[in-house]
Amino acid sequence: MISLYEKKLKCSFDIEENSDISTLRIKKDNLLSVMFILKNDNQFLFDQLSDLCGVDYSTFGASEWQTNKPTTTGYNRGITPKSHGRLKFGDSVESQKKEDRFCVVYHLLSTKLNHRVRVKVYLDEDDHTLPSVVDIWACADWYEREAFDLFGILFSDHPDLRRILTDYGFIGHPFRKDFPLVGNTQVRYDPSVKKVIHEPVDIEPRVLVPRVIREKEE
Repeated sequence: MISLYEKKLKCSFDIEENSDISTLRIKKDNLLSVMFILKNDNQFLFDQLSDLCGVDYSTFGASEWQTNKPTTTGYNRGITPKSHGRLKFGDSVESQKKEDRFCVVYHLLSTKLNHRVRVKVYLDEDDHTLPSVVDIWACADWYEREAFDLFGILFSDHPDLRRILTDYGFIGHPFRKDFPLVGNTQVRYDPSVKKVIHEPVDIEPRVLVPRVIREKEE
């Protein structure tokens, strides 16, 4: 199958090894031409877009729990807090990975030939706009809206790129790694003004850790 991709696709691409299905990594400038071929070529016929999702790799491979420094202050020894579970409203976090921070993943299925392929496009933090594939698969409409809502990834020429899961006036994109786990705003009914109001969240971020019980040495 890989040799067929090399023969048919009129652009360069990379093959990701050790994947459960064939996985192609392409440049965003080649997205529409590659997708058109994958859907319409008689040897591919990927007529169904099964899924489209976003990924934020900004903290990929990083851990706040790795430490070589001993301490007597408890289980949280040596932690360098940097997870989104420890962020507060208004905290500013610098991304650890600006190049290829975001990834848009397409899962395609050929219902006629019964084969699948995964296509991945990586995007930089400062340039995270992709052309929409709605004209190729109409179902991409809601998928792309979801990726925009949760990750802030933009899709040019999308017919109606609005949020789809979060509420009106929502601040930020909740699946980004620099989004506070407690959120940015909270909603409550204020009886004094007799309406629902939005206000900065007052929940303190807290990361649960296992309780460690050490037996007393004899």
